[in-house]
Amino acid sequence: MNQFLEKRHSALRDAERKAEELFRVVEEKGILRDGVTEKQINREIYELAFRMFGIKKYWHKRIVRAGRNTLFPYRENPPDLTVSEEDIVFLDFGPIFEDWEADFGRTYVLGEDPVKIKLRNDIKQAWEEGKAFFQSRPNITGSELFAFVCDLAKKYGWEYGGPHAGHLIGEFPHERVQGEEVENYIHPDNEVPMREPDRNDQPRDWILEIHFIDRDLEIGGFYEQLLTVE
Repeated sequence: MNQFLEKRHSALRDAERKAEELFRVVEEKGILRDGVTEKQINREIYELAFRMFGIKKYWHKRIVRAGRNTLFPYRENPPDLTVSEEDIVFLDFGPIFEDWEADFGRTYVLGEDPVKIKLRNDIKQAWEEGKAFFQSRPNITGSELFAFVCDLAKKYGWEYGGPHAGHLIGEFPHERVQGEEVENYIHPDNEVPMREPDRNDQPRDWILEIHFIDRDLEIGGFYEQLLTVE
């Protein structure tokens, strides 16, 4: 691994470790609780992140979704809900640490509902299976990985909830650099091998995200983190 790639991967790993620490403290402090709105939780996490790391900048909108709002993919903006006693909640935050992006998503279950707990556990296991599938295929395309993730949803008894299963990640602002083309997403129309370099002949690093839903039960679960950096 060359020096540039080592520095890049070290920065991405460090950003993700900090995001993971933030989520751990969110849970530890009981910020995810019933009787408060999604927006209130969002504000409290923002304030906590600033106290812990001095973060004010995020490369995408901060998402807190509870109950039926967990059905909605990223681009939707459903109305603000109040978290209930037996709810399912997911977080999707993209903090920037020293100009390097993190993108971290986790699902939490308030109470002991076995179906919601199964969903939370299934998405974590599915993420691991998606990573193993990616690692086993050197020339895998975005469309192949997306199809595999959709098959995993069916295997576990869910429906896949999003239009894609992940995206590029890197030095801020990667979106302005890379654009919105489908080859920058783990997308059903992306036929480009994921390990190919970008248009500037630089390596590309990926986030894998899992979003399983049950429309009848009005619940969804979300899990995401770095795919290509150990």
